[in-house]
Amino acid sequence: MTADVDVLIVGGGLVGASLACALGRSRLRVALVEPVPVEAEQQPSYDDRTTALAPSSQRIFQALGLWPELRAEATPIRAVHVSERGGFGFTRLRAADERLEALGYVIPNRCLGQVLPVWAAAQPNVDVFCPARAEAIVTESGAIAVQLAGEAGGRTLRTRLLVAADGARSHMRELLGIGTEVHDYEQTAVIANLTPERDHAGCAYERFTAEGPMALLPLSGGRCALIWSVPRAQAEDVLALSDQAFLDAVQERFGYRLGRLLKAGRRSAFPLAMTTAQAFTAHRAVVIGNAAHSLHPVAGQGFNLSLRDVAALAELLHEAGQTGADPGASALLARYELARQADYRRVGGFTHFLVQLFSNRVPGLVGARNAGLLALDLLPPGKHGFLRYAMGRAGPLPRLACGLPLPADTDTSATS
Repeated sequence: MTADVDVLIVGGGLVGASLACALGRSRLRVALVEPVPVEAEQQPSYDDRTTALAPSSQRIFQALGLWPELRAEATPIRAVHVSERGGFGFTRLRAADERLEALGYVIPNRCLGQVLPVWAAAQPNVDVFCPARAEAIVTESGAIAVQLAGEAGGRTLRTRLLVAADGARSHMRELLGIGTEVHDYEQTAVIANLTPERDHAGCAYERFTAEGPMALLPLSGGRCALIWSVPRAQAEDVLALSDQAFLDAVQERFGYRLGRLLKAGRRSAFPLAMTTAQAFTAHRAVVIGNAAHSLHPVAGQGFNLSLRDVAALAELLHEAGQTGADPGASALLARYELARQADYRRVGGFTHFLVQLFSNRVPGLVGARNAGLLALDLLPPGKHGFLRYAMGRAGPLPRLACGLPLPADTDTSATS
């Protein structure tokens, strides 16, 4: 039986749209299903939500030809300052010491959300179904049949490979019968944009407090993006504070490295947990992005890990398209899962270790932690090793994450 498409991506958010872009102009027939319509273009807002891109993620977008459209709104991270409230230790990490232009980039989600779906829809071999929901699946020997609802209601698409990229609460993952392992940190991330008195000069700050880590990331216009992890029981009280009281609370914990905090934008919050799918593949299906793994935001690893999912999967699928191989074959999916497992373990273990280490208040450990921060600051090889983890360079990287485009393929006969 002939499938309607070779690859059906459920979830047209940042991860799913990135995969559609990466598979553009390949010999594969691709469909992208997204329930939320693309919003009309909006003017930049003080309250834009942001994402921190590691250098490997910047290289992926560069290799896909997307970076020129994203670069104008990306703020480079020139340095990172790590400290603990009430402690004497600190570590300074500088891009110049690594001979890099930046340790990463902070970019508004609005920018990513405007560029990626447009590029995905422009690919000659990609069909976009939006707004549409994937509500049910039927597994067959040579395909998976996906029932759509919404504007495409009543339509069934048969695909040789189903990609679940529909987020941490993935409906597709549930339909595939894949369970999850969850570690609840019992914390809530409070997010807001702030304006400090002094110029941040491209420096990001990671500040560990007794309640949880606090990060300030550099943004355009002198702003900083705040990600503050607070105990869940205190989250509503923090959200209910007046703007000035909120600024005072942040100031008390962050200090005066940027002078006084002058303005706070709209606050939002989300619960923090580390969620890992018990399997990343199933029969003719693969789970990527937050549907496969969601992390604590400390060190900003989540979206970068997801983009490496995209890069690794796109490389294998592009190869299958060129050779005429089955993109949903069990051998291909086994190669993908094997390639990604080490990265999951490294990054998940790294972020979990940081949270556990700095949340432990055992007497004497605070002093040991701060001595460790000072030692790290004084030892370039230690900083280099730490940055390899933080920038996603601790293990083998997919071709796109090295900045290398996938081999050119202009044969689009399979899409005609």
